[in-house]
Amino acid sequence: MNYVVLQIVLKEKFMGTGSGNLVELENAINAQAALGYRLHTITTAASGSKGFGGGDRIQATLVFERLV
Repeated sequence: MNYVVLQIVLKEKFMGTGSGNLVELENAINAQAALGYRLHTITTAASGSKGFGGGDRIQATLVFERLV
């Protein structure tokens, strides 16, 4: 089996709530699917960021597998 591990950091919008870049996560999943991989596992970890323009961050670790 072949595995690919990707880490993506999603940053919250400057104003309001909700992630401003979930499209990035969707694009990463679709790109790997186009290469013949399927999403095996996804985990997330949240962290805060202080300072101007900070906002919360969510780090997503995605593990894809491809059966050969």
